[in-house]
Amino acid sequence: MNYRQTIEYIFGKLPMYQRVGHAAYKKDLQNTVALCKLLGNPQRHFRSIHIAGTNGKGSVSHMAASVLQEAGYKTGLYTSPHYKDFRERIRVNGKMITKQAVTDFIARYKEDFERIGLSFFEMTVGLAFEHFACEKVDIAVIETGLGGRLDSTNIITPEISVITNIGMDHMRFLGNTLRGIAAEKAGIIKQGIPVVVGETQQETKPVFIATAAEKNTSITFADKHFHVIARGNPVADKPVVDIFKDGEKQIGELRFPLSGSYQLKNLATTLAALDTLAGRGYFVPAVSLKKGLENVVENTGFQGRWQILGRAPLVIADGGHNADGIRQVVANVERLVFDKLRFVFGVVNDKDMKNIFKLLPAEAEYYFCKADIPRGLDAETLKNEALKAGLNGKAFPSVRKAFRTALAESGKDDLILIGGSIFVVAEVI
Repeated sequence: MNYRQTIEYIFGKLPMYQRVGHAAYKKDLQNTVALCKLLGNPQRHFRSIHIAGTNGKGSVSHMAASVLQEAGYKTGLYTSPHYKDFRERIRVNGKMITKQAVTDFIARYKEDFERIGLSFFEMTVGLAFEHFACEKVDIAVIETGLGGRLDSTNIITPEISVITNIGMDHMRFLGNTLRGIAAEKAGIIKQGIPVVVGETQQETKPVFIATAAEKNTSITFADKHFHVIARGNPVADKPVVDIFKDGEKQIGELRFPLSGSYQLKNLATTLAALDTLAGRGYFVPAVSLKKGLENVVENTGFQGRWQILGRAPLVIADGGHNADGIRQVVANVERLVFDKLRFVFGVVNDKDMKNIFKLLPAEAEYYFCKADIPRGLDAETLKNEALKAGLNGKAFPSVRKAFRTALAESGKDDLILIGGSIFVVAEVI
């Protein structure tokens, strides 16, 4: 198979959670263990950082990878999902895995994959681990896909474990309480391996402290030590920030390229993670830290979170897709000045829409749409449910049609927001 045929095979033959939902979810790590054994256990041949959390784990992963790269470490980065190109998921020093490497991997193991019955995500984890081992990376930043304890990435023994925060998402698999979800995320904490938690939350803090004690390891809550202060409006502009550790300025005048106030929390989590990692032998000079953060977009291809796509009208895309993520997006919208909010909005079919509708601005004009994936919620269904919740808008046959209509109907002082799902964002950026 050539690369196009290989990608068609990957998406068509192997279950993919992001596309088909719960049918692709596995309740144990048996397949991943079997896969890595087949590959010669590549995860044992590189060091890593493991990052989980409801929101922010992708941002933290990209920032950490960029800083380590600037510090001179050959750095792998595994994230999910991708926006445009499958290969976005697997990078070394920012460079995506080659098409040939993907094609060769599938050709070499295709029959074995089918025998084992791998999911899309399990196969992709194996590809990433083999690639990082072959490239002899100094360290790899590994983002979980869903949860933690049973996530396919959870066969690594990292240098540190990071949990950004806990919110209500994927309750069908992870539990319907914050404590229950935290317990699943805490499954990435390993014996004697330091853990960093991004946000101190009353309900989840005891879970993480108890798990760290059980695993005989240290725990750091990032927001108790690191604080980031932005100059100007971090929503409207790329802010200049000052970084403080335990009350003392660590770095000043950092031109932070990630807009959105929630990124300041993610930055604090990243700083705590890198500080803890230094205790494991990965020292990062201040100049590398600053350059890595300032160059995160160029170094890692980061996209999709509070990404400004145009001005006059202002067009912003944000992949926040659960209640906590959308709450943060709406809070950022409230800090902007505009005439009319036009929201190009679509979701996948397993979200708690009743609670999400409560968060959405009632005064906005909605352009309801469905991303081109099986798991997307039908636009007419979404519109009808939204109307019951007091939200007004029309349904469109595609994301692109919804966006083009919003653009055509906007004045230069309007705001067009694109979101509700990573997959909606992916069709516009």
